[in-house]
Amino acid sequence: MSTLPQYYADAEGKRRFTRRMFDSSAPDYDRVDRLFTFGSGSWYRRHALLRGGLAPGMRMLDVAVGTGLVAHEALPIVGRLGGVTGIDPSAGMMTHSVSPGLALARGRAEALPFATHAFDFLSLGYALRHMADLQTVFREFRRVLKPGGRLLLLEITRPEGRVAAAVLKIYLRGVLPALARVVARSKDTPGLYRYYWDSIEACVPPGRIMATMAAAGFAGVERHVVLGVFSEYRASAA
Repeated sequence: MSTLPQYYADAEGKRRFTRRMFDSSAPDYDRVDRLFTFGSGSWYRRHALLRGGLAPGMRMLDVAVGTGLVAHEALPIVGRLGGVTGIDPSAGMMTHSVSPGLALARGRAEALPFATHAFDFLSLGYALRHMADLQTVFREFRRVLKPGGRLLLLEITRPEGRVAAAVLKIYLRGVLPALARVVARSKDTPGLYRYYWDSIEACVPPGRIMATMAAAGFAGVERHVVLGVFSEYRASAA
C-alpha cells in the first residue's frame, strides 16, 4: 500500500478518505476530467480498450467504474450481444454513471460480489494507486475472469525524466486544482486533484505491479506507455 500519512494512517483510513473525496467530488468529476485530458479522454479510453482486446459479444467488468468514463466507451464495443457491469465503493460516483445497458453494483475490488469465471474482460481505470492490497485485488480479478479472459489496467505513472515529472507535478498539483476551484461545485474537488499527484508519486512501481499480476496467475503481462505518462497494463488469465 502506498503510504500518505498526510491523508490517512492505514488501509481502512485510506478507504474512508478516498470514498469521502470521491462521493463529494462526483458532480465535478467529468467536467474536471475534460480539463485534465484537454477533451481527448474519451478517444484515448476507447482505443486503450481496443488495444487491450475488448471485442463484440464480450462480458466486461469495469472495477472502480466511478462516473462510467471507461464503461461508457466499452458499451458500443461489446454491442448488444455483450454486456458491461460496473462496480465501485462510492455511491456518489455511481449516481453519475447511469447509462442504458450499464449494470451497476456497489462493492470493493478486494471482494468482488461475482461468480468465478463470470467475465471475458476486466478493466480498472486510474484507480490502481487507490488500492490497499494489490495481491488480493489481482487474485480477485483472476477469479472472476474466464480462462483466457483479458485484463486491462489504466494508470497514470510518474514520468522517468526529472523535467517531465516536474512539469506534470506543477500541472496536477498546482494548475488543475486551481482550475477545479473555478468550475467545481464541491469544496473537496481541488483537494482531490492535489491528492491525485501525491498518490501518483507514491504508487507502486510498474515492475512490482507486473510481478504481482504474474504471481496472481496472469500470463503475457505487459505494459504499454503513451506519452510517457499513461500506462496500460495488459495480461490474460492463465
